[in-house]
Amino acid sequence: MASCLLWVLVLGLTATYNQAKNAPAPPQHVSLTPTPATQQLSISWLGGSASSFDVEILRTELQEAVFNETLSVKADAVSSRHQWNWTSAEPLECTSLSVRLRSRDGADSSAWSPTEILAGMDIPSNDQSQMYPQDRVVSWGSRMTFCCVVAEGQIFQSMLYNGRTMNVTQLSRRSYAATSTNQQLSIPAGTNVVCTSTTHILTGTVLFVGYPPEPSDLVCETNDLVSVLCQWKESRDTNLYGKKMTSYTLNGRPCSGEAKSPVRACGLEQWEGNWTLVASNTLGHLTLNDSAQLSHRVHPVAPVNLTALDIQAWNTSLQWQWAYPGYRTLGLICQVELTSNWHKTTHTFSGAGLSSAVLLDLQPDEDYKVRARCGALENFWKWGDWSSALGFKTKMDRPEALDVWVWMDSDDTGRLLWKPLQRRARHGQITGYEVTLWSPLENRLLTFLLSDTVHTLPLNLTQTATSRLQATVTATNAAGVSPPATLVIPGRLEDPQVPSSRVAFQSQGFPLSWQAQPNASCGYVVEWRDASCSLNCSVDWTKVPAGTTNVSAQSDGFLAGVRYTFSLYACSSEGPQLLETWQGYMQELAPALPVPRATISQQGSEVLLGWKEIPLEGRRGFILGYRLYLTNSSQLTLIANISDPSQLNYTVKGLPVGTHKFTIKAFTSAGEDTGAPVSIFLEPYVDWLILYILVALGTMACLFILVTIVCYKKRNWVKNAFYPHIPEPKLAGDWSRTQGPLDVKPSPHNVVHIVDNPEWDSSKEALVTAPQEDDDGPGFGDEPSSLRYYNQMVDERPIRPRYPGSSADSSASSGCSAHTSVTYTGIQTSASTLVLQPLAHDDAALCSSGAGGYRPQRQSAAPGQGPPEAAPGAQATSGGPAGGYQPQCSWHLDSPVGPSLGSPTSVTSSQFLLPAEESEDEEGKGRGSSASTWFHNLLSSGKP
Repeated sequence: MASCLLWVLVLGLTATYNQAKNAPAPPQHVSLTPTPATQQLSISWLGGSASSFDVEILRTELQEAVFNETLSVKADAVSSRHQWNWTSAEPLECTSLSVRLRSRDGADSSAWSPTEILAGMDIPSNDQSQMYPQDRVVSWGSRMTFCCVVAEGQIFQSMLYNGRTMNVTQLSRRSYAATSTNQQLSIPAGTNVVCTSTTHILTGTVLFVGYPPEPSDLVCETNDLVSVLCQWKESRDTNLYGKKMTSYTLNGRPCSGEAKSPVRACGLEQWEGNWTLVASNTLGHLTLNDSAQLSHRVHPVAPVNLTALDIQAWNTSLQWQWAYPGYRTLGLICQVELTSNWHKTTHTFSGAGLSSAVLLDLQPDEDYKVRARCGALENFWKWGDWSSALGFKTKMDRPEALDVWVWMDSDDTGRLLWKPLQRRARHGQITGYEVTLWSPLENRLLTFLLSDTVHTLPLNLTQTATSRLQATVTATNAAGVSPPATLVIPGRLEDPQVPSSRVAFQSQGFPLSWQAQPNASCGYVVEWRDASCSLNCSVDWTKVPAGTTNVSAQSDGFLAGVRYTFSLYACSSEGPQLLETWQGYMQELAPALPVPRATISQQGSEVLLGWKEIPLEGRRGFILGYRLYLTNSSQLTLIANISDPSQLNYTVKGLPVGTHKFTIKAFTSAGEDTGAPVSIFLEPYVDWLILYILVALGTMACLFILVTIVCYKKRNWVKNAFYPHIPEPKLAGDWSRTQGPLDVKPSPHNVVHIVDNPEWDSSKEALVTAPQEDDDGPGFGDEPSSLRYYNQMVDERPIRPRYPGSSADSSASSGCSAHTSVTYTGIQTSASTLVLQPLAHDDAALCSSGAGGYRPQRQSAAPGQGPPEAAPGAQATSGGPAGGYQPQCSWHLDSPVGPSLGSPTSVTSSQFLLPAEESEDEEGKGRGSSASTWFHNLLSSGKP
């Protein structure tokens, strides 16, 4: 057992020895070198043959790891030392740092080297408040960490960046850090960062934020052919000032870099051919280079002492001097710039040592300003600077020829016109005009002297007998008279029928073109004026050279909404000849005036609207047509769109009777006018009224015919419904004779037997006969006399009783004798008067009595007798065949058949028992009877 333990101990010691023998040696002689400005810590050591090392950096007081990584660092070939630089996020002064290293060879590592400490400003021996970094300059957009070391006994509260509280991290007992990102440009005095306690500011620092220098475009040149001047541009301001601003050196010599925003310049006394510019500041530096030969970089200076000599109306001489003698032999090219009335022209001259120039093509009586600049003729580099401006004025000269035209407002009268000369054409102030009119036929010359403000001369051709005139106009100024302007005026300007068309305004004028004319020996003239003007019109024109067949008529006087007439004339020795005309608007507008004299009238059932054309000055555009609106309250309803401008009327159809309002509007391509309102009250049309009546009558006739046809086809039904069948009276014997007297024997029972009966039965009927008188009249006697019978229809009119107290009887009698055509005459009794006794029952009871059927009239009792009692024998006989003929009784008061068609007469008289009505009633009843009879005959006219 002991031996086993011994062997284990031996093996363990052997393994430990072997491991110690193979482990790399630890780093030795570790040194720390801080660079506070860049916050870098340089660590160097001796590490033997190892190439990998573990580096650990701790904050000493709190033992917090700041950095712990394995690095591969090679040894310096000369010193055999390993060196590595570490950049701290915080300033190195903020707190003490502990650094140690160990060598590593794969999985094997050495022991840690002795800890090296970089003392910070928070050590106990330094008991004052401090802040780092101090007055640091950083680039725009960078990240910056500040730390505050609080004095012993003070209580830290916050850290403020430009017055804004920052998030703070504690590094040690007295040290605190805060980080600000994306730094913005500071003010020239810098941005303040302070550290405060609960009572006051402990300490602070200033931060400057700017840019590194960025010069560009270094160019060196010479002005005097000896020295050199180098220029460059700064792309942006560094935002750093004072001692922190950018410094420059040119070929190693300090240079102020005088600012000529945005160009900077620096000069040297001698030309060297190669130049190096170095720009630097706290944030960085930049180098620029340039090289060139002197003759290739000549930038001439400005000419001096500029002078104008021998000034004329059309030319002058210009001289100048050079500041450096080397220019006298240098080949130069120079520009002379002339300015007159804001119009600039440039003339170029060249030569060795050039110092003068002659200026031609100047304008008389014109004010000029002139300046000059030059450049090297050979190896031209750039133009030199402009000289100071020199002013001078040219002399006057005679005016240019006038532009003359004639405008005729009638066959005999017109005006001679000429345009005022432009300032450059006057060549001096115009003092007046001279106009001469010469008649070749009459050889007569008329001269007119006019002031400088008059540009027209009235013409009256009626005062001359010649066929044409020749007009000449000249202008005069202090230098002389202008060349004459001549125009031939025909004695009569005829207006032939020439083509006319429309022209549209384009861009700045009216484009006109035409066919070439052989008789236009001196070109063409295009004249234009306001088309609505007839007298004293403002006329403008332009002349076109021969061979040209188009022109753009331009004028500053063109106005919107005004129609212009353009006339093309051929210019010849015989005078102007009209060739063609155009009309157009610069801009069309809606008509300014409504259509005039709008009228409205009724034409039968239609409405005729009429109007007149709008005056030319009120159209303001080409009239494309008219629109007609029906006005309802405030709404306009379009009823017609007339596209023919020549149509000045319109007929509106289909309007109902009543008041109608219309609005008539003319329209152009720009819109409508305000409208002309008219109204009318549409009255009923007589023809239509007649037509309505005829249609109504026709409709009624058709309905009547239709009803008649239907009734005819349905006549049996109508007859049964309105005229039911009534049985005809059954009469004994043959009654089918023609009308005439018929002699028959009287019935043996034609005498009414009078029976004394003290009681009157009103329900029984009886005829009372009057006492017989000894009347020997014809037809009366004891013997039976002849009875005359007439078979005829009698009037169906109701019969009124003619005797006192006989109303009821006559009504009953009439009711019982309805629809009979039997008339009795010649039956007489001894009594001269027939008295009918009143009945106690009504007509219906009478017709429904036991006697039944039709009953003849009977004689009444003698006057003074009471109501008779019918004898039993008589009553019995009255109902039997021995009682005589009794017609049937079928009429009732409530019968639907209608009025009685006839009535029997009395047995003692030829008069009807029922009296006739008044004459007025007879007429009405006669008409009704006729209609009833006609309708009855119609229904009975045929059989189906």
